Amino acid sequence: MTFILQRCAERQSGERFCRVVTLIVVLALAACGRGPEDAPAGSGDPGVSATPADLRPTPIDPDPIVPGPIDQVAIPAGDFTMGSDREDTEGLQQRYGFTRPLYLNEHPPHRVHVNAFRIDRYEVANADYKAFVIATHRPEPVEWVQNAYNVVDQKLATAHVVNLRWIASDYFKLDRDTTRMDKRELLDELLKIQRHRDTLPVTGVNWYDAEAYCRWRGLRLPSEAEWEMAARGTEGREFPWGNDWRPEVAKAGEEGEDDEAVQPRGALALDVSPYGVRDMGGNVSEWVTDWYQRYPGSTVEDKDFGERHRVVRGGGAGLGHYALSQFFRAARRAHAPPETVSTDVGFRCAGDAVPASGAAAR
Repeated sequence: MTFILQRCAERQSGERFCRVVTLIVVLALAACGRGPEDAPAGSGDPGVSATPADLRPTPIDPDPIVPGPIDQVAIPAGDFTMGSDREDTEGLQQRYGFTRPLYLNEHPPHRVHVNAFRIDRYEVANADYKAFVIATHRPEPVEWVQNAYNVVDQKLATAHVVNLRWIASDYFKLDRDTTRMDKRELLDELLKIQRHRDTLPVTGVNWYDAEAYCRWRGLRLPSEAEWEMAARGTEGREFPWGNDWRPEVAKAGEEGEDDEAVQPRGALALDVSPYGVRDMGGNVSEWVTDWYQRYPGSTVEDKDFGERHRVVRGGGAGLGHYALSQFFRAARRAHAPPETVSTDVGFRCAGDAVPASGAAAR
């Protein structure tokens, strides 16, 4: 199951994520770039024809991968209405088997003042997070090991064609007859896949990973109030793009799209907030800095309130018949223990307002 947050968070008690399986397959990574590319198969070189005992994980090389330029949106100080007074008048809880009532953790609507701040226009991309991993030696997301995204270009370029075919089939899942492809064709295809992956929002990171990345950039995770204001504006939109549910805007899966649900950041052209922040309705959900607490004035009881779970905001994508509009509303609150990872939860960074003569530090 690819999209964990919505299916598990809404259908099981505790609004918890499914955990990503942490079994790490490392065979192809060990094959990348260990021997000369012209070494014949069966030569005894472990980079060409390795026995199981020779196979070891290959760390990411310190190649010069540079994060993209900082692109942040300045949000002026102001007041807005946070939360909602919505109720489940349609009986959705019973209809879909949700174990918790919808909307109640958004109660009551309350006025909040937010100081001026800046927030990333886009969710943090794989390429940006890879630069962080290389610079800090932080463990990469498990999925990168499983699909070979953590293998740098140089490793692919120096791999023997026999190993490259193996990697292409078993890790990149290339839907072609790789035995009929020469090294140049293989490499072109794999690098094309890697460049596409570069543009996708990073997922499979826990709250601590997200917070560490933002600090590395000289920033921080947005607060829950900052995130909601950036998504809704002062007029309190129901969705970042407006008050009407449009599943095609968030690529929610209701229209039967066959494309990948997680899109390159910014690809959802109409998923734009009043301030010009992108992908706050669709694409991946996002960690924010806050603990999951009841709102001021709330009488709602939730066993997960307190300093146990961190808040997650924004809808995920590709949920099929679970792609209800409720999952993509700007006021919706999800939550999970901070060590949780999910294949549809990423993040973006924020910071205090930039002085007139200043700029964000990486």
